[in-house]
Parts: sequence; structure tokens; C-alpha cells
Amino acid sequence: MRVLHRMGSLRTVVAVLTVITALQMTLIALGNITDYETNHQFVVHVFAMDTTFKSPHLMWRSVTNPTLVTSAYVLIIAWETIAALVLIAAVVAWVRALGGRGTTDTARRLSTLGWLMWLVLFAGGFIAVGGEYFQMWQSSKWNGLQSALQNIIIASFALIIANLPRARENTVTTD
Repeated sequence: MRVLHRMGSLRTVVAVLTVITALQMTLIALGNITDYETNHQFVVHVFAMDTTFKSPHLMWRSVTNPTLVTSAYVLIIAWETIAALVLIAAVVAWVRALGGRGTTDTARRLSTLGWLMWLVLFAGGFIAVGGEYFQMWQSSKWNGLQSALQNIIIASFALIIANLPRARENTVTTD
């Protein structure tokens, strides 16, 4: 019964979500580092707005300066890498907490920070800036809105689960 209590607890669910998302963000960052040019081209085309409807009222927004575009892409990769490292630190904190050598509060806060960084990147960067400012939604070829939305859903779900109010239980282990 004690194993069921631990494995079925909210903190175990949040720990597992942290492991999964740490792996995913690590793979996202690693993919952009090891296959730099593929997503660099994505950023180049989104910033250039070269596959949008090319409304003369919006094309002033396009950015074609290679230095600016590359700088933005490097910042994206750096943000992804830092978010991955925060989530990896959260995994370590969860392992310590579940093993009785740390607090769930620290682990939960690190997970929350990692998922907040994830939301800033995908909701702020890809949906707001890429999708609306650079009109990425108009492109049939360089449109990352669907995958950005998938990432927003994952991070939002994890944030909600991690920050649910935790009732004190009348058992051996509590959150």
C-alpha cells in the first residue's frame, strides 16, 4: 500500500512530467545545436516574411539582416539550453526529494521555472512574435504554430498539475 501511495501521488506525477519534459527540451536544444542549419533556415524565412501574403502594410516588419537573424536564433538556442538545464536540475531535485534527501518545494519551483521558460519561448517567441508579428501563420512552408501550440499545451498542463493546491494527507507521506 505504501508503494501505491508513493507511485500514485501528485508529487510522483509532477516528477515524471519533469523527467519527460527535461528530456524533450534537451532534445530540442541538442537538435538545434547539432543540426543548426535546418532551423536556422526556418528563422531566416520567418523573419524575412518571404512566404507570407506580402501585404505592403506589414512587410516593413521583415528582418533580413543576417547578423540580426543569426543573433535571434542563437538566443533561441541559448534559451532552450538554459530551460533544459533548469529542468534537468529539477529532475535531480525530484530524485532527491522522493528519496527523502530534499524538499518537494525546491523541486516544484525548479520545474515551474523550466516550464515558464518553455511558455515564454513557445507562446511569446513562436506564437506572438513569429506567428503574429512576422505573420508566420500566413506561410504554408515555414509555419511552426502547430508545434508551438503542442509545446504550450505540454508546459501549461505541467504547470497546472505542479501547482495544484496540495491537501495534507493523514498518511505517512505528504507533499
